[in-house]
Amino acid sequence: MTAGNGSQAEDRPARTGRRPGRSGAREAILRAARARFSEAGFDKTSIRSVAGDAGVDPALVHHYFGTKQELFAAVVQLPMDPEITLRAVDSAPLDRLGEAILRAVLGVWDSPAGAGIVAMVRSIIAGGDTALARSFLLEIVLERVRQRIATPADDGRLRVALVASQMVGLLMTRKIVELEPIPSATIEEVVTAVAPNLQRYLTGEL
Repeated sequence: MTAGNGSQAEDRPARTGRRPGRSGAREAILRAARARFSEAGFDKTSIRSVAGDAGVDPALVHHYFGTKQELFAAVVQLPMDPEITLRAVDSAPLDRLGEAILRAVLGVWDSPAGAGIVAMVRSIIAGGDTALARSFLLEIVLERVRQRIATPADDGRLRVALVASQMVGLLMTRKIVELEPIPSATIEEVVTAVAPNLQRYLTGEL
């Protein structure tokens, strides 16, 4: 009996002084982050506030998810790091910004990660979580673009919202509704047709 009790004691997890439910911390962080991002948006959500809602230390959020942007990507189940695409857009000259955005986004949609992005969009549509979608588009994907085009007379918010509307429509018709011949068109054909309109939204007359 003594040996049996000793074996059971060895099988028990060691006490670490961590808070109860630590084994479910990752899921608790994701739930808390989803609620925060949906309610407050990306910019007004902090790692500390998410950690507080989840009942964990902020260091644990960083341990599991890294940066706030990576946490957001995990919440919306984005299959790639948006920073890679954003860097390509950041390096584009202002007068080629519309083309750069379009090429970068189309390249992702048509890559192996594209199926995951389409699945994410379908999930957002089915779940009605438009706050997350809006935050992702305007506060992550297009915010750095907005800062580049903003002037004292125009903060650029309408301009990037118009770009977002064009990109959402293109994603829907190319990958979800599959409205031919848009799905069959090459990237070059789409860029030739759509990029000038995006550029007008960004830097032309509205």
